[in-house]
Amino acid sequence: MTAIDPLVDLDHVIVRSRAAQARYEAEGSQARYDRAAQAVAWAIMEPTRNRALAELAVETTGLGNVNDKIIKNHRKTLGLMRDIKDAVTWGVISDDAATGITEIARPMGVVGAIVPSTNPAATPANNIINAVKCGNSIVVAPSPKGVPSCQALLGYIHTEFAKIGEDPDLVQMVPPPGSKDKTHALMQGCDKIVCTGSQNNVHRAQTAGTPAVAVGAGNATVIIDETADLAAAAEKIRASKCFDNATSCSSENAVVVVDAVLEAFVEAMAGAGGAVVEDEAAIVAAMWPDGHLSRQVIAQDADRMISALGLDGKVPEGTEYIAVRIEGIGPGHPLSGEKLSRVLALYCAPDFDAAVETTRAIQRHQGAGHSVGLHSSDDSRAMILARAIPTSRVIVNQPHTFAVGGSFTNGMPFSLSMGCGSWGGNTTHENLHWRHYLQSTRIVREIPPREPSLEDIFAGYWEEAGK
Repeated sequence: MTAIDPLVDLDHVIVRSRAAQARYEAEGSQARYDRAAQAVAWAIMEPTRNRALAELAVETTGLGNVNDKIIKNHRKTLGLMRDIKDAVTWGVISDDAATGITEIARPMGVVGAIVPSTNPAATPANNIINAVKCGNSIVVAPSPKGVPSCQALLGYIHTEFAKIGEDPDLVQMVPPPGSKDKTHALMQGCDKIVCTGSQNNVHRAQTAGTPAVAVGAGNATVIIDETADLAAAAEKIRASKCFDNATSCSSENAVVVVDAVLEAFVEAMAGAGGAVVEDEAAIVAAMWPDGHLSRQVIAQDADRMISALGLDGKVPEGTEYIAVRIEGIGPGHPLSGEKLSRVLALYCAPDFDAAVETTRAIQRHQGAGHSVGLHSSDDSRAMILARAIPTSRVIVNQPHTFAVGGSFTNGMPFSLSMGCGSWGGNTTHENLHWRHYLQSTRIVREIPPREPSLEDIFAGYWEEAGK
């Protein structure tokens, strides 16, 4: 009996995707691309579907909580639609008589999107909206636990596409069950890889031989200095740290507090649902019982996490997250890395300069290039961080999770995928957005010469250094 090649179905998916994209581009228009993006957005934002997707995600992945996923699905998508509303992704992007260059928007082709189980609906929806807005087709490769959510999302999208007469083959997924071989085959068979999630997948994406945009690991560290509004900082950290049970790569993982306000900040944390725990060794043993981060702790509600850590009756009733006092940084201190849970590492520093050094050390251990935060009334200190830390983003006086990936109260593009630049081994330091799904062709015309004289270029240098 001849064995069936599990990659054959994927090959068919890619062939259909490529044919659909060719038609979409050949018969495209800005109105068509905009309408397709709107259809995808409404597929996830329509309230009944949004709740169904959120419930399914929690049920099948065991990560996060339903209400926060509903908020995330809605706000991340709404913000993205605001960002792309007036973006020109078809036809002439620019026409500059001075340079003689006309730039024409062109799609990438077939996008292969590798998405994580932490956001099994919001992340693929973001990828799909950006892809179709820019004239591409897309094939999504969900994590194994994210398959049911992805299937449901694509079903809703195809229902919306049917209403507007759009081709369902523009949006497909890797046929389940997923596998590393299938994901790798998609990476090799598509025209552009967009990868969010495990660093193993990121590495594979960046070495697949296909143009890739991938993102680095998060391990956000936030400084509380002596000028901070402590009550406001504590509340913002609580809201951010607890949102969707810390599934976000932008969730605070460490807080570095200047000694002068440490005691007052701990009191502010307690008032905002944070409980300080002193026994680092016990928490590490409970969180990594077999060397791997415990599923009983990852992205769980507070009561379940507290029980799994053996803290029942040891922290105040109503505790929403815990902060573990820690001094060490590096592999021997797992709490200094990303924890994907309602657990925060709490460091102290004698002054702001020392806090910067601690933050730099944490970022070099894990999370380089992603983001750091600052709660301070001294705006000049944000510039110090921006120059001293290997990071792409310095978030000032904001809830980190909400601010990094785009907020209606800051100017960051809405995204669920944060590039980390060369510090994090990525090709981009930006939030992944629509421009990463688009390329262009330039028509270049002759213009009058603009050749400078040597004096125009070197006069200042000659005056200082001589010829």
